[in-house]
Order: sequence, then C-alpha cells, then structure tokens
Amino acid sequence: MTHDSIRIGVDLGGTKIEAVALSPRGEALARRRTPTPAHDYEAMLGAIGALVNEIERELPGCASVGVAIPGAISPNSGLVKNSYNTGLNGKPLDRDLSALLGREVRIENDANCFALSEATDGAAAGARVVFGVILGTGVGGGIVIDGRPLAGLNRIAGEWGHNPLPWMTPDEYPGRACTCGRNGCIETFLSGSGLAHDYLARTGKRLTAQEIATAAEAGDAPALASLDAYRERLGRALAGVVNLLDPDVIVLGGGLSNIARIYDGLEKLVERHAFSDAIATKVVRNLHGDSSGVRGAAWLWGGAG
Repeated sequence: MTHDSIRIGVDLGGTKIEAVALSPRGEALARRRTPTPAHDYEAMLGAIGALVNEIERELPGCASVGVAIPGAISPNSGLVKNSYNTGLNGKPLDRDLSALLGREVRIENDANCFALSEATDGAAAGARVVFGVILGTGVGGGIVIDGRPLAGLNRIAGEWGHNPLPWMTPDEYPGRACTCGRNGCIETFLSGSGLAHDYLARTGKRLTAQEIATAAEAGDAPALASLDAYRERLGRALAGVVNLLDPDVIVLGGGLSNIARIYDGLEKLVERHAFSDAIATKVVRNLHGDSSGVRGAAWLWGGAG
C-alpha cells in the first residue's frame, strides 16, 4: 500500500473533532479525537492540524485529507456559511487548512459526507442515487450520485429540512416557528425537539426523544402515538424527496434513526404519498453510525477500491 492511497477524514463537530485514516478498502488504520475548541477559529485549525500530524506519524507518509463541516463553503465568497459552529462562519477554512497542512484539502458539508460514506461502503453501497438523511437536533440531508456528493450551485443541495412539511393537516398548520425564520419546516416536526413537542402537546409532559422511545417500548400509549405521528410525517416528507430526486436508496442517520419503530411500514407510507403507482426506493438505517461523517470526509478523495 502506498501512502498516497491512504485517505484521512476529519469530522469537525460541535463537541468533538474526529480524524481517521482509511485504507483503499475502507479499513480504519488509525483514529484520533479531541474536544472542539468551539468559537475559536485559530484553535480549531490547530486542533485539526495536530490530529492529522498525529495520525500521519503512524503512516508511511502524507495522505489526502478531507474535512466534514457543519456548513458549507460559499461559492460566492469562498468563506464558510450556514454553520451552527459560528466560529467557522466567514472564514476561508479550505485555504487556511491547505496552507497549514501543505496540500489541497477538500471540504464538504457533514450531511453530504454522511451520504457519501453510506453510498461508498455503507447501507447504500452500489446504489447510483442516494439521499442521506440526518434526523437529530436538526434535520439535514445529502445527495450522492454515481459516488460523488452533489453540493449544488448554491451549496445547499439536500437541505430538505427547511422545506415545509408536505400535505399539512389542519391541526399541523401553520406549524411552529423554525430557526430559519419560517413556520412549518420539516425540521420543526422531525427533529428531536419536534418529537418532544408532539409528546408535550399530547400529555403536558416534557420528555426527550430518547425518553419517548423508551416509554414507547414500555407500552406508553401517548409515546406510541407520537412515534406513529412522527413516522407518518417522515413518510410524507420523504415522498417529497422521492418526487423530486427519485433516489435508489434513502439512508437514515442521526440520533432518531436509532428508533426502530420509525421503520415499521415507512416505505409503504412513502409510496402512499409519492407520485407513482409503485415505489421501489429502499429506506434503510445507516451502517456506519456516528463514523459516517468522518469516513465520508475521507472518501471525498475517491471511493473504496
């Protein structure tokens, strides 16, 4: 194995920065992580540089580097935009990291990296068109076509969470206010806080999404009803994706993707709302879990071989 066939991926998250070196076959050769020095841009650069240097000491030489970030590089300004880690916004991250590491560094949105990981050697391996879904604190998505992430002209491809929930019922309309400034976004229904709000409306009790899932497993009727409503809304929202993108596979990720109940009958719900007599698109749980972001960042330099 030559050193230039090894790929290093870095996942710059809100609480931790993780780096992994992958062989051409996707084997993890080395892994490091460190807390994210949030809101301190120079410290984040230094932390990424230190992780890459530590990993490369275990390798035969320099490797390619890809980085997953919560945001995107604006095609307009060349600076990071739309990042919840506000210390990144307005910064030339790709240029600064390339200068720091002495090589080209590829940077992509973390949802696109998740989708790329699952399309390369994960739950959607071999599929031509893949839509990767993040269901967590927020709701995001990424698109991979023929093994390449589709960022889009404006670098917002896959941002389905800030479309309105399709086919709203009278009791759903107009929906809660979203962080983007609009009402009724998919994110307000399908995020962890969206599930918690549904349960609160039914019971007057405040539980987290995980607590609701645990209560449902114990037979709690309101928790079961909230998860059933969540799954039905997810089916509607994904039908909108199918109508627009018509993917081969949809892969669910994020914390809420670990709730087994949301998969029961989900494909049939998508089929019910999509504009076709039958839908062959598979909706599956991710294979690589929390490692998908960092693995997808490594695969920005080409897929497994």
